[in-house]
Amino acid sequence: MSTPEHSPLGKDTVYAERYDPRLLFPIPRAGKRAELGIAESLPFHGVDVWNAYELSWLDLRGKPRVALAEFRVPAASPHLIESKSFKLYLNGFAQERIADAATLAATLTHDLSAAAGAVVGVQLRDARAQALPTVDLDGHLLDDQDLVIDHYGPPDAGFLQADSSATPVAETLVSHLLRSNCPVTGQPDWGSVRIAYRGAPIDHAGLLRYLVSFRTHNEFHEQCVERIFVDLTQRCAPRQLSVYARYTRRGGLDINPFRSSTPATPDNPRTVRQ
Repeated sequence: MSTPEHSPLGKDTVYAERYDPRLLFPIPRAGKRAELGIAESLPFHGVDVWNAYELSWLDLRGKPRVALAEFRVPAASPHLIESKSFKLYLNGFAQERIADAATLAATLTHDLSAAAGAVVGVQLRDARAQALPTVDLDGHLLDDQDLVIDHYGPPDAGFLQADSSATPVAETLVSHLLRSNCPVTGQPDWGSVRIAYRGAPIDHAGLLRYLVSFRTHNEFHEQCVERIFVDLTQRCAPRQLSVYARYTRRGGLDINPFRSSTPATPDNPRTVRQ
């Protein structure tokens, strides 16, 4: 069964060093989306941007090669890929002899697309600093507000409000205080989030309290971002909205879900914590 409880997540694992696409464990998105009232017709566009920092294989003469990898899983895909299974799958290339990076990229594209149920974009880069530079997320930082906060879960959309009587604004808001937990192991997932919207001004204090209310919440990265998008849409009714979370890496992988009310292709701005 494709549920977190039946995945390799949180279990003792033997790390394979040979290629095995069966290690990938897809999880249907539909169940959690139904909890949010999301039907088959999605209220957003988007992609899950993954970065892999521990990808290695052997060339045909047996010399190890390394690369940074970027994967883009469409939000419209029927499945997300469980992260530990993704790591185990990537680790399986460590002792595989592969002709060149293009051959590896083609294999990755085939296997990941089969698991996700949609075409996954794959890009390999040299393991050099300029391949994925570190930047600050652009936008107004919410975190310096002088607030009393005492609610850390479950996520409370009641904190969200917008002044519909005010002149509409266009602003980008950033917080580094996003934290949620793995729904199986309970391990914390740390992230930064960038929210860009156009519409009635959203109350900054309420938004920060809302984001902090994920702190003890158990949900996958992708599901948290979709919850934020849906709650903002329902409570604040922005004319245009995008939510982009940049999570810190675990097991050599970081996951960065992006959801937008309009078609858009997000950049891949690695933060200092990534």
